[in-house]
Amino acid sequence: MDLLKESVLSLGETVELIFRDSMTSVINLDVKLAEKTLALEPEVDKLEEGIEVSVFDLLALQQPMASDLRLVVSTLKITADLRRIVGLSINIAKIPGRIEGEHVKPLIDTKKMADIAAFMLENSLKAFETQDVELARAAARRDEEVDKLFYAVWVELLEMMAKDTSIISRATNLLFLIRYLERIADHCCNICESVVYLATAERVKLN
Repeated sequence: MDLLKESVLSLGETVELIFRDSMTSVINLDVKLAEKTLALEPEVDKLEEGIEVSVFDLLALQQPMASDLRLVVSTLKITADLRRIVGLSINIAKIPGRIEGEHVKPLIDTKKMADIAAFMLENSLKAFETQDVELARAAARRDEEVDKLFYAVWVELLEMMAKDTSIISRATNLLFLIRYLERIADHCCNICESVVYLATAERVKLN
């Protein structure tokens, strides 16, 4: 069980790295960093596969009960959410190669979204490690901030596109970017919900 938990945390560290570097690459339009980030996806696949094998071995050989069984179930759900965060981060890392020139606007609010999502990811993993329900709930509450920023940037970009059709391609990439960030925050909420279930056996909706 301890090894299983450590495997999830190791996956979490890799996911945090990929997310952080994907955002750095898109903010700076750094294609080389984006390519380096994209190359990390197979490593995630190996970690995910190792966790799944461990889970099935535990179920087959030890028949875990009660809290141990909740750990196994939570591990599968958290791993799935982490994998989806990686998929979204990979989509983010593909954006620098699609934008020619500069961004259509400074990514101030977009970076705020990313910073909050990174905070949520970091603290959801800490909550999993320590089974800290209050930390999980506090991390999930920040999803509302991400949603508000998402809608504000969404409206701003649409208004800019309506005024200047020449920016539509570049602005569309930013619309995708903020959608990816909003979804990453949602998956962090899912992880927090899994932590609450792991610690209390209570199923809750936090977002």
